[in-house]
Amino acid sequence: MLIALMGLTSMAANADVSTVTKNLKARFPATEIKNVEQSPIKGVYEITLGKSIAYTDESGEYFLFGDVIRMKDQQNMTSPKRDELKKVDFSTLPFKDAITYKKGKGERKLAVFSDPQCPYCKRLEVELMKLDNVTIYVFTNPLTSLHPEARNLSKKIWCSKDKSKAWRDYLISGIEPTSDGQCTNPVDANVKLSRDLGFDGTPMTLLVDGTVVAGAVSAGELDYKLDKAELSKKK
Repeated sequence: MLIALMGLTSMAANADVSTVTKNLKARFPATEIKNVEQSPIKGVYEITLGKSIAYTDESGEYFLFGDVIRMKDQQNMTSPKRDELKKVDFSTLPFKDAITYKKGKGERKLAVFSDPQCPYCKRLEVELMKLDNVTIYVFTNPLTSLHPEARNLSKKIWCSKDKSKAWRDYLISGIEPTSDGQCTNPVDANVKLSRDLGFDGTPMTLLVDGTVVAGAVSAGELDYKLDKAELSKKK
């Protein structure tokens, strides 16, 4: 990344943001470019494409995808902006399409996009069981390219008499749901929702302040992030 950026710097003379924007629109008229600004590196421009960040030269011919690190203090200059772009309005989620259960009073809230056959989702579920005072909304997101049976399994869990119990029984204890999966269910709609939100992996956890947490994180880390999100929401 560093060597490539040095190359871009030498190619980009004294362009300004308007010139770069014009060049990008000419080259990629069908691409929605949300923002163009000077990056921390002279001659290299930061561009926002949907929920992604890339870097380009004056011409808009060369693109780099990755993080810019300020070496003097090891600060990632890209990550905070990318995290902000990925935020989701928690209140807009279709909670009727989620498997819902509470721990304690359930005053804190989080949503998890999860595949029942994903090993990392199973690890996360174990950690979720250690939390207290939280309401958990599970949106099934079967990744059928990796787990061909996950879609049918998600339907069987949804069609169970006690959805939340069937979900936890399978992910934590490996107990197969007894339902035949033949009921109206939101599984395919939840897969589309996941794609629309830019979630291409599982598990993905969404907090009330819009923060997205990827992967199987510990209960301790989730507890901290839950409290932080709740405080942020109240400001």
